[in-house]
Amino acid sequence: MKLYHAPGSCSQAVHIVLLEANLDAELVEVDARRHVIKGGGDYYEITPLGYVPLLVLDDGTVLREGPVIAQYLADLKPQSALAPAHGTMARYRLQEWLNFLTSEIHKGFIPLLYAVAAGKYVDTARPKLLARFKWLDQQLEGKRYLMGETFTLADAYLFALTGWAKATWIKSVYHADIDLSGFENLQRWYEGVRARPCVQTVLAREGLAD
Repeated sequence: MKLYHAPGSCSQAVHIVLLEANLDAELVEVDARRHVIKGGGDYYEITPLGYVPLLVLDDGTVLREGPVIAQYLADLKPQSALAPAHGTMARYRLQEWLNFLTSEIHKGFIPLLYAVAAGKYVDTARPKLLARFKWLDQQLEGKRYLMGETFTLADAYLFALTGWAKATWIKSVYHADIDLSGFENLQRWYEGVRARPCVQTVLAREGLAD
């Protein structure tokens, strides 16, 4: 397998899942802003969409979209418990989280990351995103992870996205103008995820380790 990724981007979630599942893959770094492969090469020649992550299987099959790639990797190693079994309510809860994170958090950050282009829309997008994080903070009350006591790929995804915000407990390569410092449950959760050995390895590889 070959994983195209960019440090600090949403592909960080798949990078984490790859290690948590103890799977091997060739890592190919991409400059997400210039769409250039590290060492040379036009990333648009690999995928016309131009964004990461992208997983290329040994038979040449290409998988796009982070949540789909993460579920595929988790299902290769069901003993990792990164994703509940298909057909169970727990699996639907996981997919519920993944859809929420994709539509409400991931896309919610875009106007803030491209504030100049977004213009006045930032004034609408920022409070909406803060409201979503407030709800997330409430959901984490008394819970170790999003789905309880078990770390899942939803936690990996939220960890990567949360890293785009401003907070004293976050070191990021992105700088969205939104401060999450007031969310205590989220901070506790974030620091717990960051302490996981596989997450520490990914942060070191991506130049984001403490």
